[in-house]
Amino acid sequence: MFRQALLLLTGSLLLCSQTALAAQTVTAVTVDTAPVVDGRADDPAWRAAPEIKIHDQVADTDIRLKSVTCGDMIYFLVRFADDQPNELHKPWVWDSDLEAYMLGPQREDSFVFKWNLEDHPVDLSNFSDDNYRADVWYWKANRTNPAGYADDKHHVLSVKAAPKAKAITSKSGTQKFLQRLGDEGTSTTKKRILTRYEGDIQPQYQIRQPNGSRADVRAKGIWADGTWTIEFARKLQTGHADDVQFDKGGKYLFGVSIYGLYGKPVDKSKPHLYGQGRISEPLTLVFK
Repeated sequence: MFRQALLLLTGSLLLCSQTALAAQTVTAVTVDTAPVVDGRADDPAWRAAPEIKIHDQVADTDIRLKSVTCGDMIYFLVRFADDQPNELHKPWVWDSDLEAYMLGPQREDSFVFKWNLEDHPVDLSNFSDDNYRADVWYWKANRTNPAGYADDKHHVLSVKAAPKAKAITSKSGTQKFLQRLGDEGTSTTKKRILTRYEGDIQPQYQIRQPNGSRADVRAKGIWADGTWTIEFARKLQTGHADDVQFDKGGKYLFGVSIYGLYGKPVDKSKPHLYGQGRISEPLTLVFK
């Protein structure tokens, strides 16, 4: 019996060790000249940075990721394959029978960084058994890309019900509540209400300059030849309580996803999986 217990313990420790080793490391390399955040990735800075590859399990697509720092800024380069760009999001579509606008089915392409704000490791899944706070950067092809930003938000996952929280069931079957909250400040969009015909398809969102903590993350993406290339930039230290604060001596747990992290069940019958994203694997950011 002692031997069986010992084997069980050894197996458990090995499994934990393998799980820890499975997390890939992204190394942010210090460069003298910062990349321009324009979605082109032709800056010399990116040639100095090692690239890692993550497989997004929901999108079934590989993500290539690099990072550099320059001065008080950190930058990320993201690339992933996409057959065609989706740059409309819930547009107003004219219904000639009703003589009114209805919301269209189109959904924008997106990309998400999700950063652990706890002082200990957690599972950053929306369906985690851990309670946590997370800093979330949403790049959106329709609603943020034209302004040159990502939407800076944060998640709170808890067993306690909260205003505007989505009820979810955790991996172990526990009732949890997920809040998806905007950081302080103004977002990149303002909704448009159309009362008369202005064209068959019209944008629902008016693009504007964000401010406050909501404007911490600059981002620009370009789609070309079947690939999205997106560059992100943020200060290492923002001074905002709803953001992860980077210190070059630290290590930072995060995850990425091609689709928005809304806590929706995956439905492969949907033509576009917007909002059904998952954190496919834990990643660690370190500095060099």
